[in-house]
Amino acid sequence: MGIRRPAVTTAAVAALIGALTVPLAEGTASAAEVNATVREDFNGDGYQDLAIAAPAATVGGHSWAGYVAISYGSAKGLSQARTAIITQDTPGVPGTSGDNDGFGYELIPRDLDGDGLTDLALLTHEYLPANNNGGSVIILWGRRTGMSGKDAVRIPAPVNAFVGDDITTGDFDGDGHTDLFMQNAEDYDVRAVLYGPFGRNGSPAREQQLTVFSTDNTICTTAAGDFNGDGIDDLATFYVYEDHAEGGKLWLGTRTGLSTVPGRLPSANTTAVGDFDKDGYVDLATRVFPNGETYLEDDPGTIKIYYGSSAGPSTTRTKTITQETAGVPGVSEKGDQFGARLSAGDVNGDGYADLAVGDPGEAIGSVAKAGSVVVLKGGKGGLTGTGAQSFHQDTPGVPGSVEKGDLFGGSVRLLDVTGDGKADLAAGAPGENLGTIANGGAVWLLRGTVTGPTASQAFAENPVDLRAPASRAEFGENLGGDNGPLLLIP
Repeated sequence: MGIRRPAVTTAAVAALIGALTVPLAEGTASAAEVNATVREDFNGDGYQDLAIAAPAATVGGHSWAGYVAISYGSAKGLSQARTAIITQDTPGVPGTSGDNDGFGYELIPRDLDGDGLTDLALLTHEYLPANNNGGSVIILWGRRTGMSGKDAVRIPAPVNAFVGDDITTGDFDGDGHTDLFMQNAEDYDVRAVLYGPFGRNGSPAREQQLTVFSTDNTICTTAAGDFNGDGIDDLATFYVYEDHAEGGKLWLGTRTGLSTVPGRLPSANTTAVGDFDKDGYVDLATRVFPNGETYLEDDPGTIKIYYGSSAGPSTTRTKTITQETAGVPGVSEKGDQFGARLSAGDVNGDGYADLAVGDPGEAIGSVAKAGSVVVLKGGKGGLTGTGAQSFHQDTPGVPGSVEKGDLFGGSVRLLDVTGDGKADLAAGAPGENLGTIANGGAVWLLRGTVTGPTASQAFAENPVDLRAPASRAEFGENLGGDNGPLLLIP
């Protein structure tokens, strides 16, 4: 990826933070009036908001220090004027920006303390010498005046712990509070389930230690959702060892928490969950490891959907989709990586979940790895290629132009920022060059309509627009709730 060059001084960053974290006007909707399905609303105005990571950015002279941008939704969509930048130097945020911290390299937007406002749990690679801990999870609290660093906390961790890996959110005991699954122990084979609500000191209401490994493999991805329809979220964990995929495990949620004896699942790389056939069971969408091998750079990309049932994700009722599937735009080509990122949401308001599919290695014309996003539509029979749409930077109305290595679709999120009941498509291109600035990155928003996303009134923003650190920032490498495997960015 090359050497990260300092973009700004510490004083300049401090001035920038002060300029961009001014309070936002409080929304007119009361908490009781906010639609219960709005789960990513940091300021409680009833519109979903978008959290954007720039984990490779140089901040205060520290390479790969990272920052996050919070872009607030409204009836008119997103705007640069309503986007705030938060770094580890923002007043109130624990710690300070440091080399290789990667502040915000994963982002979890959920209401952690139960006050009705979405909070943001973000990961860092920081080393904490006082406890000899590697990594931390920092909570930024939702506020009606807009998110800031005020009262931010680290989730407490034991001494000598590795912290934050495999972080996943769900309600694993069905009590209505958000829980977190993540690494938070010295013993590598153990993962913690931190049950909400979380206190303002970052402590959970209770904690469960769960041994999730039976061999010396590692978790490559996770997924959470109510796969068996009992009203409690379940957890799926997927494993790899060196260059081979090693299957998955299903941990059912119960009234006392996650079960300790898992079921078996096939292997998976990237995941998303949604009810694509509207039968009341959450379905699991996955990217398939080609031939069970973990090397993915040359992979054209294959998606497989396991439909939910009373026993969990079904291995007999499945659907496989590639770019060769009838109706799906494009063709399967070496290195496309169709399915590198997945996100579920209802883009047309018909009640069926749809699936946004990142295709970051897709060539547009002769431009290699320009990238695209394909939207697959849900329906009575589940996901198909019928009515599928494709978007990239050569799509009329989409700002910008295709360039080699942009990796458009390197992150994707479906969420309703305009509040009209139709999910809008957010797409990141972490490899986007901004003039002479390499890999500055950018994010686009395409509005949902009754026919699906449209490029009409498409919005784009990047670090230069926001006067934020830009050089090799990889802005948009991750969007809140989209935590797929790391892409290789030239």
